[in-house]
Amino acid sequence: IARSSTFTFKGRPIDVKQVGRDLGVRYVLEGSGRKAGDRVRITGQLIDAATGAHLWADRFDGSLEDVFDLQDKVASSVAGVIEPALQAVETARSANRATADLTAYDLYLRAYAMFLSSARQIPEALHLMEQAIARDPRYGPALAWAAICCFRLLLDGRSNDPAADRLKGPDFARRALEVAGDDPAVLANAALALAYFGEDIGAMMALVDRALVLNPNFARGWHIGGLLRVWSGQPDPAIRHLDAALRLSPRARIGTSANLIGTAHFLARRFDQAVPNLLLAIQDDPGFPSPHRCLAACYAHMGR
Repeated sequence: IARSSTFTFKGRPIDVKQVGRDLGVRYVLEGSGRKAGDRVRITGQLIDAATGAHLWADRFDGSLEDVFDLQDKVASSVAGVIEPALQAVETARSANRATADLTAYDLYLRAYAMFLSSARQIPEALHLMEQAIARDPRYGPALAWAAICCFRLLLDGRSNDPAADRLKGPDFARRALEVAGDDPAVLANAALALAYFGEDIGAMMALVDRALVLNPNFARGWHIGGLLRVWSGQPDPAIRHLDAALRLSPRARIGTSANLIGTAHFLARRFDQAVPNLLLAIQDDPGFPSPHRCLAACYAHMGR
């Protein structure tokens, strides 16, 4: 909500639940600053206004000389963490609702959670995404993630109808781009799917770069930029993109970062650095085939 609307609460004790009711918001970002000598400490926390629960908190220290750099660091960190934190909370909120009352958004969130939890659940995730699209044929996020589901089913060898999924995937992605506007997530996910289905990968990387111009703190956008650079044989730029994604979103799941970093090291013939990342990816999702394949190739190159 506009910050001018929040100024009446500045500098006085507040009840976050009351703030939520007064402003008509579900979440509150609260912060403060303290100074000691030439040192500055800024604290911030994200709160569920309905329950008072803390969803995220952090602190940032710096010197007065670097106060503008510190301000940029705080803005970047807060912006980077809020999107995945809210996505996780909204997903949990949706999962606790009765299925008979699900909207297209509920279907989308349930599918999103399934996709990120395990490769084995992607068929059901696609089914839910298609239900959401049936309710709203111009629902960009659901269209883009449905395209991602199709590509992953083919990549993982889990598709029950590969010919149909090869047709549906790019169709979903192109329809997503038609309604994407300036939505970075829709742009990046659609670009990833289309790159897999054979569109020019350079053009798709440019589309992801556009998404990152729109939101430089979009962790999944950096992740997808890294993935496409792995596919295009640019391992070191790929790792830089993936590291940026992990810095912005170290805890929330945004994709298979460990697998991609391991694959990038493999392509660069740094097998000893690839192996621990691939093992971490397998531990994270044993049902995802890709890191198993790459790990086997690493061991072969290492004579193991």
